[in-house]
Amino acid sequence: MPDTSPTTRRKPPALRSGDTVGIVAPASNINRQMLETGCEALRTLGYKPFYFDSILERDLYFAGSVERRVHELEEMFVREDVRAIVCARGGYGANYLLDKLDLEKVSAHPKIFVGYSDITTLSTWFTDSADFVTFHGPMVIRDFAQKEGVELASWNAALSGSSDWMLSPEALSAAKPIVEGSAEGVLYGGCLSMLAASLGTRYEIRTRGTILFIEDVATKPYQIDRMLMQLKLAGKLDGVQGMVFGEMLFCVQSKDQDYTLEEVIQRVVGDLGIPVAYGLRSGHVSRQNVTLPIGVGVSLHVDSKSVELKFLEAATAAD
Repeated sequence: MPDTSPTTRRKPPALRSGDTVGIVAPASNINRQMLETGCEALRTLGYKPFYFDSILERDLYFAGSVERRVHELEEMFVREDVRAIVCARGGYGANYLLDKLDLEKVSAHPKIFVGYSDITTLSTWFTDSADFVTFHGPMVIRDFAQKEGVELASWNAALSGSSDWMLSPEALSAAKPIVEGSAEGVLYGGCLSMLAASLGTRYEIRTRGTILFIEDVATKPYQIDRMLMQLKLAGKLDGVQGMVFGEMLFCVQSKDQDYTLEEVIQRVVGDLGIPVAYGLRSGHVSRQNVTLPIGVGVSLHVDSKSVELKFLEAATAAD
């Protein structure tokens, strides 16, 4: 099945001040205090956070049973008063929802859906199979609950319907070149561990024609190498137009290792003939999480002095 082009993928309605934001926990269990702190930050930004009391349920390390998590997510999509859905956290467990969610119900109510880490499993599936733009960006207890946890310029531009916009120099302040060049494609990707875990399943990622964004946390360089090679050997880097890596927080073998993760990445993907950049602060980050629309057309430019990522279309639609 060919990848959906950016001109046909649906855009959810834009988010405005005063809108209700539904909070969900589709994976690991959450802390009440951090949830309330994050909700207060959303209120400060002008939104009305809403969640079901069941969000605090626990089942082992999950946020309650599979049935609870499925019901919560489906309800947030169908509720008319909920304008956007932001995940409380990732962790582990979103894969349990894949064969239980009513995808037709989700697809019939495309909405802003934001998350990262384990949430990549749902985001890529919604983008590929439910055919709407999703968002790799800040979560409630991991980012909104932290001081300086959200990069607001990209959040506002991505969710409000801005078109023809670029990530700010601050958002790309840590970005550096691995392979120089320019390319256009559909922005796609997320947490590397989740992308690799999709292979061989019915929910396998669709990467052809994309600018592939990849990030992870606390993963050793040889493990990053192994997963990149898995994508490469599975043909998932064939037809990729460019690659952008995240901050890759704590992705070291030891403090005195005599090589860099950038060198490891260059060794695996440097022969693809495409531009490759490193250090875009989205997902697992040290500060100011950048919001990236997944499923829209972008252009990537990488040279010895700078990295530029430009969005060629709006990620959300006006009413």
